[in-house]
Amino acid sequence: MRPLRLSAAWALPLDRPPVRGAAVLLGANGRIVAVGPEAEVPSPADAAPIGCGAAILIPGLVNAHTHLELEGFEGRALPPDAPFREWILAIRRLKEARAPSEYLEAARGGVRACWAAGVTTVADTGDSGTVVQALAELGGSGIAYHEVFGPHPGRVEESVGGLVSRLRGLAPLATGRVRLGVSPHAPYTVSGPLYARVAALAASEALPLAVHVAESREESEFVSRGEGPFAEAWRSRGIPLLDDPSHRPPVRPSARPPVTPVAWLDAHGVLGPATLCIHAVQVTAADIALLAGRGAAIAHCPLSNARHRHGSALLALLRRAGLRVGLGTDSTASVGRLDLFAEARAARAGAGIGATEALALATIEAARALGLEGEIGSLTPGKWGDVIAVRAGPGAMESGPGVTAEALAEAVLDAGTDAVSLTVLGGRVVHRAAVPTGAA
Repeated sequence: MRPLRLSAAWALPLDRPPVRGAAVLLGANGRIVAVGPEAEVPSPADAAPIGCGAAILIPGLVNAHTHLELEGFEGRALPPDAPFREWILAIRRLKEARAPSEYLEAARGGVRACWAAGVTTVADTGDSGTVVQALAELGGSGIAYHEVFGPHPGRVEESVGGLVSRLRGLAPLATGRVRLGVSPHAPYTVSGPLYARVAALAASEALPLAVHVAESREESEFVSRGEGPFAEAWRSRGIPLLDDPSHRPPVRPSARPPVTPVAWLDAHGVLGPATLCIHAVQVTAADIALLAGRGAAIAHCPLSNARHRHGSALLALLRRAGLRVGLGTDSTASVGRLDLFAEARAARAGAGIGATEALALATIEAARALGLEGEIGSLTPGKWGDVIAVRAGPGAMESGPGVTAEALAEAVLDAGTDAVSLTVLGGRVVHRAAVPTGAA
């Protein structure tokens, strides 16, 4: 692979001040060699030059939660604001009708759609195994958390055996920048003993772990009181509820079941530094302290939370507690379009943070949530050459001293997904948009 030299009106590295008239040199190994003013960045004879004109170069976005195997389901299920369990059942019916080849095509399309939207790394959850295959085939970057389900405590061995078999089959695909993880789905689809077994498996195999938790009021109602639509579904199938001794936590047993989903996971040894907690909307102050104490991370999906009417995650409190938080989009079935810029704008409005902080949640902070901050998330020499160019409005191109990192981040967020003109992943161009007529 040839070295690549990008140039643009600005670079916003995120770990250092912005650079006017910038260039970024990416080496033949796909990593960043230099970032700085055009005149100070080397221009090797064998480097391919790409001029991005009136654009801002920023790190490739990091999507902390996707379901790329569900691409194509948007508009085909119930509306996202339907009762949550009914919506889940509608998605399940669509999944059961989808052929394996369709899953793989959906995953490939999802990876490419992410690149076109400026996302270079994904943290994906799914049970088809096609996203890790698509990432491997296309030379992508991300963590594919393989989901496992099993609410009945008497069928743990069956679920664990199936998971281990699938992981062995998928392991050869987890090479380069593709990593395999595990995801015991949610408290209303996973028994207590299965949580404990999967957590132990993840620890023994050094696999990252992701779990949907504290997403909906229905979930909290189910865990805390054994009531609501999820409890009714378990009863109708003859599955013991969580207060049954068969679900008793082996890790941190107590006289009575924990009263929140977060505490329930902790009682089964699920929470730790390698755990990504997805959504975390219905959390208490004690939950936040517990998550922080265990060193867990959060995937915050503001648009999905809003579309399903789950409420707003307490982003400011989560961050104040020192939790690692990254932004995720969830699925197109929930939000219609995978747009991390829109998620960042929503997070900014909900938490009252600045544009730079909001953009960081989709780059360096999301990388930190996934334990990848040493490799991606900022334009830092030595990190992977994941760079995107965002065409911004004329105001962002001014050359006066008033152009700050905050002003540039504001311009990037305002420009959004449609303004991504170039996506480079590990020094390789994976998306390049046509320059609009009349654009610089």
